[in-house]
Amino acid sequence: MNAALATALIALFALSVPVAVSIGLASVIAIHFQSNLPLLVVPQKMFTGLDSFPLMAVPFFILAGAIMTHGGISARLVDLVKSMVGNVQGGLASCCVLTCMLFAAISGSSVATTFAVGSILIPAMIRHGYPVGMAGAIQASSAELGVIIPPSVPLILYAVSTETSITRLFLAGLVPGLLIAGGLVVMVQIWCRIKGHGLRDAEGRQPILPALRRSFGALMMPVIIVGGIYGGVFTPTEAAAVSVIYALILSLLVYREIGWRDLPGIFRGAAVSSGRSC
Repeated sequence: MNAALATALIALFALSVPVAVSIGLASVIAIHFQSNLPLLVVPQKMFTGLDSFPLMAVPFFILAGAIMTHGGISARLVDLVKSMVGNVQGGLASCCVLTCMLFAAISGSSVATTFAVGSILIPAMIRHGYPVGMAGAIQASSAELGVIIPPSVPLILYAVSTETSITRLFLAGLVPGLLIAGGLVVMVQIWCRIKGHGLRDAEGRQPILPALRRSFGALMMPVIIVGGIYGGVFTPTEAAAVSVIYALILSLLVYREIGWRDLPGIFRGAAVSSGRSC
């Protein structure tokens, strides 16, 4: 069976079949030719693998990230971080790292973080004189904090696959995530001083107190989610559902950046992203 599996997998790769599809088809081919198991087992096992309560956290966190992106929450987080570090050389690059860290602590998704923060800060960095490649590299590196900073969607998938405690994995990822974020900030500060970038980063910077007032609701979101999980108030899956409800309240009723008519498109985009993540 291993030989048939390996042969089918190599053949599918050679035909440029997508990796996920290749793995699934190779498994079906190996079962059909090398096992007495009926093919009916394949959909049964697929359904059983997806029929998991912890896995429900994945689409919920991605949906929360999509709502925050369109609901003005990510823009307020950017303004807050820029008000804190935007007055130093390279402050906009550091703002990108720290905002990605905050957004990752809400959405759990690197893709959502890239879309939400990158759509704001990459054009801003380019306008302030950063090279296009550097702006893209900083955003791409910072968004990967979503893999480590809890609530991380990949950590949830790993925990479900290996039957590991999601809460313990989140605790294990917190300190390394903060250390990586700190290392990225130090790196971009040094690089900006070497290359002379970020001299105009203070332009458009808001005072800290007004920015804090505007973003206070958004800033409470990771506190509620992560604090609720670690405090035992709710499970990671329940925390994901809470994040969606909280994001809807902020975006629809408090900030009023989106309307009810915008929700079907947001839900559709989040469903597509969830399918790609799983």
